[in-house]
Amino acid sequence: MKNRPIWITLLGNMTKATGLAAWQTGRLFRKAAAAALDSVQEVLRAEVKKGNIRLVQDFLTDKALPAARALLLERMAARLLVRIGLRGVLASNVVGWILPFVVEQLIKVAHRSGVLDKLKAHPTVADSLTRLDELKKAAWKTLVPDAGSGAELLPDDAELPRQLTAKP
Repeated sequence: MKNRPIWITLLGNMTKATGLAAWQTGRLFRKAAAAALDSVQEVLRAEVKKGNIRLVQDFLTDKALPAARALLLERMAARLLVRIGLRGVLASNVVGWILPFVVEQLIKVAHRSGVLDKLKAHPTVADSLTRLDELKKAAWKTLVPDAGSGAELLPDDAELPRQLTAKP
């Protein structure tokens, strides 16, 4: 066995440590993003149930009045604070960076996916709640994309790929 230079060993150790830190950060980001997305969804669903579908539409098109937008964001932040279970400055910092990011991604996905047009076309409460669920799923795929595994959600009646079916 040939002696390796010390810098290769150090580089290998640093790579392992960085990979572990990135993995841990990714897990924590996914957890914080999921909590933020749930908080946003909960507030928007509550507004739709109250009959404020127009307010939700305006919020998602980024046309809501500043006071209404601030009120919705305040409610979202309060729910997120409860969900993440942190206290003090750390909680404020986490909410301060994750909530705007999630809301921005949600608005981008709403514009891109056509959910806003569907919300405007069918302003019933039940249909709006369904559209919000669709928006949440699409936003989650944007926030936490599949890392190249090729996994996809198939409908219940979809035919399974050949390698997954039992061999006769």
